[in-house]
This record gives sequence, structure tokens and C-alpha cells, in this order.
Amino acid sequence: MEKIKMTTPLVEMDGDEMTRVLWKMIKDELLLPFIDLKTEYYDLGLEYRDATDDQVTVDSALATKKYGVAVKCATITPNAARVKEYNLKQMWKSPNGTIRAILDGTVFRAPIVVKGIDPTVRTWKKPITIARHAYGDVYKASEMKVPGPGKAEIVFTGEDGTVLRETIHEFDGPGIVQGMHNLENSIGSFARSCFNYALDTKQDLWFATKDTISKKYDHTFKDIFQEIYDAEYDEKFKAAGIEYFYTLIDDAVARVIRSEGGYIWACKNYDGDVMSDMVATAFGSLAMMTSVLVSPEGYYEYEAAHGTVQRHYYKYLKGEETSTNSVATIFAWTGALRKRGELDQNPQLMEFADRLEKATIDTIESGKMTKDLALITTLENVTVLDSQGFIRAIRETMEK
Repeated sequence: MEKIKMTTPLVEMDGDEMTRVLWKMIKDELLLPFIDLKTEYYDLGLEYRDATDDQVTVDSALATKKYGVAVKCATITPNAARVKEYNLKQMWKSPNGTIRAILDGTVFRAPIVVKGIDPTVRTWKKPITIARHAYGDVYKASEMKVPGPGKAEIVFTGEDGTVLRETIHEFDGPGIVQGMHNLENSIGSFARSCFNYALDTKQDLWFATKDTISKKYDHTFKDIFQEIYDAEYDEKFKAAGIEYFYTLIDDAVARVIRSEGGYIWACKNYDGDVMSDMVATAFGSLAMMTSVLVSPEGYYEYEAAHGTVQRHYYKYLKGEETSTNSVATIFAWTGALRKRGELDQNPQLMEFADRLEKATIDTIESGKMTKDLALITTLENVTVLDSQGFIRAIRETMEK
């Protein structure tokens, strides 16, 4: 069989631990036999990020701007234990945070729904897409341990000499303090990305913050969303037969639990981090979640929404059998390949992505799956496969 040709490369961002092992298996078994794969490769494994002082992460994000589409493996964000384990120069920042700040995008995450894996929330019938703002807030915060009594302040010094000052707290003993920020341009990009994605997918859009408590910070998000919607999207949404509405985050949570799904839920950065994990787990597994960063300029970065599966990696290093779910990583590749095909007007590449996704779902629905899914499936007499066995079963399904 002649391999499918590509005209423009994908940006390929390799990662860490067990997901790095799966990355190679997926390429060897599911991609390279069928595609003349063209990628610009960046090693975002922790050792190489340390060796390059994390410049490789910046370079991969800039390459995404050049080529338009990237696919990313899961990576380690080191804590103190990781610094010691890998003998790192410093506690490097989240590569996802670095890439998102450069691309200024919105992360859209949605569960992969298969028969036999029923949502924990019995009312949910359709996928819920989490739209997560990918800039600022706690991920760009400055923090300080307060040693003793004193006054903590926020001070802004304008270029024109204007000074704005606000007391945070007058401490009577030790404590902690944190300063967060966001940018009106980035919030506007977030809003437009959400509105455009809703129009593309013909889904209602919800947005929620806590503006009753955060009367300047969160309220600014609410106001910018409403201003952009009224000025640019009101008529488009009505023509498409979809709705945008704002509510408080606690009300949104209550609505989500009672809903049947089938909409986009836009969240600020931290809210989206937490709620996407909640939605993924309630639908079945973090390994059954698609994730794509979409920037207003038309850059796309597809990734798995979960971590590097450290516990399985240590078993793998000992030569022990692992049964690691590779579905989210497979769907990161298919998402990127489909978008590359769409941008390059390459229908063969798009059809291949569709075929690989269908083969993955059909394999699970036929009763062949990894251990995490076997523990929660309603299917009977399932076959539990190891990491490589599951990927090979998908290849057999696809070849049939």
C-alpha cells in the first residue's frame, strides 16, 4: 500500500516517562506504516529541557507559529522531588504554560465517548467540552512567604508616573501572599476563541466566574465576554440557533451536574484545569479526553490531557508488564493530522485520522481494552491487553 503523503510538517513535541514510550509505539505501529510522516521534532523530555535551559520549549512554540499545527506528548512539570531525581539545574516551569503563553490560546477539552463506558453522572448523554483560558492567573502568579507582622500591598507604577496602591492585608504574624494578573487582550482572545469554537461545533456556550466576590478581576472577564458577544457574535449565534449565557461558577457547577451535556463550558485558567479533570474522570478516564490549544491567529496544538504515568514507567523500567491507556495520545495525533490535512487540503490525511479514531473506538467496543477501562466497563467478557498489545489490536482493527 502506498503511504499517504504530507506536504507540510507537523511540529512534534516528544515528552516524558511512560507517555514517551507510548509515543514511539504509536508512531511505529499506527502512523509510520501508513503515512510518509513529516515532522519537525523537538525533544521536550525533562533531561533535554534542562540541558537547553528550557530553550527547546520556546523553540517548539515558535515552530508551531511557523507551521500552524503541533502535536505534544505529556511532559513533567518538576517539583522539588523531580529536581533531585533528575539532578536538574532548577525547578523549570510547566512546558504547557510556556507554550500557551507564547501561542495565547484557549484549551478545548472533551471526553471521548465509547459504548460500555458510562458517565458517573447519570444525566450526561453528550460530551461536555471545557474551554480553558490558557494564560495568566495562578499560573503566572508571584508568591511570597510573609515572615511576620507587616503590611502587604499591590503597587502599580505607570509609565507616566501614576502610582496605584491597594492594601492586601495587614499581617499580625507569618503568612503567605500571592499576586495574579491577566491581560485584556488575552481575555479578548479567549472570548473570541470560545465564540468561534461554539459556532464551528454548533454548541451552546456557557461562561462562569465569581464576579460577585471578585468585583474587578473576574468582573472584567465577564464584561469583556459580554462586550465582544454583543458587538460581534449576537446575530451569528442567533442565526446558528445556539445560545451564549453567563452565570456564577457555583451555579454553573449545579447546572452541569443536572444537564445532559452537549455544550461548551468556558472557564478561567485554574477553573478549567480543575473542571476538565472532573469532567474527564466522570466520563470515564483522563486517558479518554481530547485536548487542543486553539489560538486566535489559527495555531493548533494537540496533546493528551493527562500526565506522564510515572508509576507505570517505573514498572516498565523493571521489565514488568504495564497496561497503559494510550487513547488520548492517539487522539492527539489524529487531531493534529486531521487539522494538517484540512489546512493543506489533503483529504487522504483527514480520512486516515478518522479511520484511526474509529479503529480505536471499535477496538474498545469489541471488548479489547487496557486495565483502567476494564475496571469500569459495563461490557462483559472483556480482554485486558498490555500497553503494546492494545496498540497492536487497534492496528489489526484498522487493517481489517
